Amino acid sequence: MQSSVSPQEYADAMLRDDATKKALGIEVLSVAEGRARLQLVVRADMVNGHAIAHGGIIASLADTAFAVACNTYGEATVASGFSIEFLEPGHLGDELVAEAVEVVRRGRSGVYDVTVTRGDTVIATFRGRSRSLGRPIEL
Repeated sequence: MQSSVSPQEYADAMLRDDATKKALGIEVLSVAEGRARLQLVVRADMVNGHAIAHGGIIASLADTAFAVACNTYGEATVASGFSIEFLEPGHLGDELVAEAVEVVRRGRSGVYDVTVTRGDTVIATFRGRSRSLGRPIEL
């Protein structure tokens, strides 16, 4: 791993070919070591039969923020699992922000918490568990 490479550069490299991020229109707002803030606007093709944001869309936003945060050290890292709690629904047109924060990183494993908000309202909480693949991210 190169110390002159920024967390943002590692995030850019990891997301370069991320088709899900592109398809959902997820935007990266900020990146720092062990942290990331991403945004998504709920579109008509993202709501379910109850006219609320599909849980999978909210989970995908949180999972992407988690992925960015745990890859900021330049080591290729993947999810080993996650859990999500939905607290409020998202609606068509909502701007959702997912903020991922590292809780602990030890050896090849890590734990990250992600809070998904609509304005000042928390709509979901997510906890991701990561596992390093033991190789650097290709820049």
